[in-house]
Amino acid sequence: MRYSKSIQHLARSEVTIPLGSQTFSKSRIQYPIGISPHFIERAKGAYVWDLDGNRYIDLVNSLAAVTIGYGNKDINRAVSKQLSKGVSFSLPGTLEAEVAELMVRLIPSAEMVRFGKNGSDATSAAVRIARAYSGREHVAVCGYHGWQDWYIGSTSRDRGVPKSVSALTHKFLYNDLDSLRSIFQTHPKGIAAVIMEPMNSQWPIPGFLEEVQKITSLAGALLVFDETITGFRFAKGGAQELFGVKPDLSTFGKGMANGFPLSAVVGSREIMMEMEQIFFSGTFGGELLSLAAAKVVLEKHLNEDISGQLNNIGGNLKECLEEIISENNLDNALQLSGHPSWTFLNWKPTSLYSTDVLKTFFMQEMFEKGVLVLNSHNVSIAMDKRIIKMLLHKYELVLKTIKKNIEEETLLQNLRVQPIEPLFKVR
Repeated sequence: MRYSKSIQHLARSEVTIPLGSQTFSKSRIQYPIGISPHFIERAKGAYVWDLDGNRYIDLVNSLAAVTIGYGNKDINRAVSKQLSKGVSFSLPGTLEAEVAELMVRLIPSAEMVRFGKNGSDATSAAVRIARAYSGREHVAVCGYHGWQDWYIGSTSRDRGVPKSVSALTHKFLYNDLDSLRSIFQTHPKGIAAVIMEPMNSQWPIPGFLEEVQKITSLAGALLVFDETITGFRFAKGGAQELFGVKPDLSTFGKGMANGFPLSAVVGSREIMMEMEQIFFSGTFGGELLSLAAAKVVLEKHLNEDISGQLNNIGGNLKECLEEIISENNLDNALQLSGHPSWTFLNWKPTSLYSTDVLKTFFMQEMFEKGVLVLNSHNVSIAMDKRIIKMLLHKYELVLKTIKKNIEEETLLQNLRVQPIEPLFKVR
């Protein structure tokens, strides 16, 4: 059986780990048992190998955290050198300031920097800063911002979050200014911050981000861009550089250290100085292996146009895949959206098959063909022309299979598991 070792180890893991994984998006909630690998043993470049020895072109790339590719020799060399010196000290290492200086050079909104370990650290710190700076408590949100109470209480996964905390967070819709204005009308003096992903699956309509900035500023609130994914993908200075809108605070993570655990909140000196009054502190905020990796990554962004390479690779993949979709008359079932470096796969229901059925069947076939993919293409610069050509060939085979099964009404019959059910809608 293709996934026998993965399935066996999953049973072992679930004895001591809820869902067998530390991350929801890496668990059997996303990867149905029987058609999926569940554990990766090693990775190199654009490839990963599962526990059963199957090789995959990886379009997940550690949930968009890997942009340079797995096992980059420059990053490995810097991390190994730092490892020989130490990982965490009793006082800060010099890398803290060195990496912070690089971020200030790269990011338009950055004058000061504080590090965390994951995106939730950074977004929660930004909200705390905004509340301290403004003296207000309510927050307007758009997009996904992590697991902490202040945000997740506004979703269907709010179990365990006090209702008094959930009541302080209000959602608005992307590209819908009226939905944001409504929040400010309801809480005219209460909004501390508008925190949003500057872009995810949709491009901003002309003037949208600029108007969000204007509405927020006039109300005396702070604008926070959550660039956990868009940062160091869309442009070297993030989506704020690409779109020319500078927020008051920004958060970064994912690709800033190519998979090493590191995040950051950045902003103007005046606002960031609130960090000296609020409490945001962790033993491993200055952990040096991640900072060593980040220094190499950020220097590459300064010198090698990493974001441009990601844009070209993702753009070529998107353009060619759209042609394959059209050739197979699947335009009504699958549409692509988003930025080339972070392209979304949007499945649409047919007359017979739901979105979840189509997506699960797609995953089943892609995994078997040696492609690891979920809801998006999170490309890395390790994906050269040869790999893209191979990937498109595999896509062509799978989409032809999907077309045939839709036409012959055999898709459910050939689906070997129950369709996946989304954990909750985050975007």
